[in-house]
Amino acid sequence: MKAPRSGGGWKAIKYSLTLANKVGWWKLWKAMRTKNACKTCAVGMGGQKGGMVNEAGLFPEVCKKSFQAMAADMQPAVESDFFSKYNLDQLRSFSSRKLEYSGRLTEPLLLSPGEAHYKPISWDAAIDLVVDRLKAAGPERTFYYASGRSSNEAGLLFQMLSRLMGTNYVNNCSYYCHQASGVGLGSSVGTGAGTIRLEDLEHTDLYILIGANPASNHPRLMKEFIDIRRRGGKVIVVNPVKELGLVNFRVPSDVRSLLFGSEIASLYVQPHIGGDLALLTGIAKEVLERNAHDTSFIAEHTEDFDAFKQQVENTSWDDIVQQSGVDKATIQKIADQYISAKNVVIGWCMGITHHLHGTNSVQTIANVSLLRGMVGRRKAGLMPIRGHSNVQGLGSVGVTPGMKQAMLERFESRLGIKVPTTPGYDTMACMEASHRGEMDFAFCLGGNLYGSNPDTKHAIEAMSRIKTVMYLSTTLNTGHVWGTGQETLILPVLPRDEEPQSTTQESMFSYVRMSDGGKSRFEGPRSEVSILAAIGQKLFAGDDRIDWKKLESHNAIRELIAELIPGYENMKETIQSHKEFHVTGRAVEEYKFPTESGKAKFHAIPLPDLPTDENQLRLMTIRSEGQFNSVVYEEEDLYRGQDRRDIILMNRADIDRLGFKPEQRVKVKSEAGEMPFILVREFDIRAGNALMYYPEANILVPHTVDPLSKTPGFKGVPITLEAEAGVQV
Repeated sequence: MKAPRSGGGWKAIKYSLTLANKVGWWKLWKAMRTKNACKTCAVGMGGQKGGMVNEAGLFPEVCKKSFQAMAADMQPAVESDFFSKYNLDQLRSFSSRKLEYSGRLTEPLLLSPGEAHYKPISWDAAIDLVVDRLKAAGPERTFYYASGRSSNEAGLLFQMLSRLMGTNYVNNCSYYCHQASGVGLGSSVGTGAGTIRLEDLEHTDLYILIGANPASNHPRLMKEFIDIRRRGGKVIVVNPVKELGLVNFRVPSDVRSLLFGSEIASLYVQPHIGGDLALLTGIAKEVLERNAHDTSFIAEHTEDFDAFKQQVENTSWDDIVQQSGVDKATIQKIADQYISAKNVVIGWCMGITHHLHGTNSVQTIANVSLLRGMVGRRKAGLMPIRGHSNVQGLGSVGVTPGMKQAMLERFESRLGIKVPTTPGYDTMACMEASHRGEMDFAFCLGGNLYGSNPDTKHAIEAMSRIKTVMYLSTTLNTGHVWGTGQETLILPVLPRDEEPQSTTQESMFSYVRMSDGGKSRFEGPRSEVSILAAIGQKLFAGDDRIDWKKLESHNAIRELIAELIPGYENMKETIQSHKEFHVTGRAVEEYKFPTESGKAKFHAIPLPDLPTDENQLRLMTIRSEGQFNSVVYEEEDLYRGQDRRDIILMNRADIDRLGFKPEQRVKVKSEAGEMPFILVREFDIRAGNALMYYPEANILVPHTVDPLSKTPGFKGVPITLEAEAGVQV
């Protein structure tokens, strides 16, 4: 298929209209206009200002991903005979898209040991089974995993269940995406969240976008980039891949942009996969060599500058250019623009964090920002572009292996409980323990833990060794058919716009929205809070430390959140007036860094050791334009002009150098696994690198992790290719 000339535009409008035809125009319009936060990315919109409205009050703020998620929830229920018709092996032949569109789940389902079919089970029997299995497993053989879809209210109950059970084996999906951002930023500036608010972007005159593709994954950010360019500002894009939407984009809600298109990148730089750290070091080296750093800011508000400076000075330009793949003149051009800018924001996504040196890359981004005092004040700062709509909120309310000291003290004094002091397990640590046969119960609050994991073979083996795997889900996904335990339970839950009580969510700008909820479209599914409270009542019967019956009320949970969660004190006002708010202490102002010393910290980071074998390519796994996280809504990738997913995208020079031809079938190998009969296709990517689709290509990704953030290296995987024997081009 042929790629369009711009991202967004008329094709996005046409697609949205097609969805409206499918589910009903008026029904979709009403659903999108309710006072509920967007279900997809963490840019955030909706809530008490109204559907399709952001925190600045702008309307219409919406994208096709918002429509896709809403339309998926508006589809009919799974047919009554679906699970008797299809056994587990047959379901495993379904694609991610086909599973998603099999219908809404409306009744609890149990896959018993040795059975080939899921079978319905009553709610009472399901809750009793969960409680029985949790008691049998005990705290040391149970882990808790949450996706970013769930509310703050459900997240608080979820982590309280684990702590009262006596375990810190509780984590969320950020460990497979932005945990390197949290760890890197926390060690540099004292907060693991972004340091800016949405309105700060109105004053940005240079935005450096590194390792991210918001045109596909966070489309509503494109309007912010267009506004920067219209004000005369610049947008530097750093990405090994030339992404259409980052070159030119048409925002449907902006008539001028829709009709004529908008140039996004003022400078587009294509480093090697994993070469960003070297590129950033080069920018820092150029700033230092020109004495363009802010010496007074550095002296007054930072520490460890000298060690950082020495590390940069000792790093040669030859090593920087060789590892980054970017020539010195281009690095100097970036430095020119950085030095001349007044208000700079640096944003990044998983092109930075999905490496075994991901945390070091985030620390290096912070180093560059600190050099010129571009963090610690309004109108400039650091902006991790987070994925799911409430992944940041779940971290805020404690769905993490380690509870922050201030939160821990409040928990113990307010609730009178002793929080476990044993080490917590991050997501991969839970999978490793499962693989060793040390886990009996996996409690999955949404998401697709199987589909999110690298090293697919390892993930299947790990989950199959768990006695009971439980999912709280709205629709089917590959985890339900491949990520099964010896027994598997699926509990159908309500999306946030069908919740019987209001819920709250936190955006990537640390803005807490309140979603009103609404009428359930089906009988059967329950809210996550009601399920968690019911489990708590039976699991801790006779234990009066927490009144689980009272916590069926979302307002009662919010009262606890206001008391227990630092920065969420304004939740008290939300209970009374539905007022939304920014979490305090996140948008750093007046250089008051929330660190122990009150100063930001430079880090001396050497260049990582990256593979250089010319017979290998560096692979990064990517999402398509028709995809959100691990959910594949459409098989085609519109902006890249691809009509299928069993492909590898390569530079034409590599195709020729390795002796292949476009449309040839090859076997792709890595140390973790191999994928046969993959189609070679030409694409504009830095030579020496390649692209394949996530989650299918997870089979090629080793399950090794960044030692600091415990995030797997989904990008930068060394691969080799060989022609499939007997297959004609």
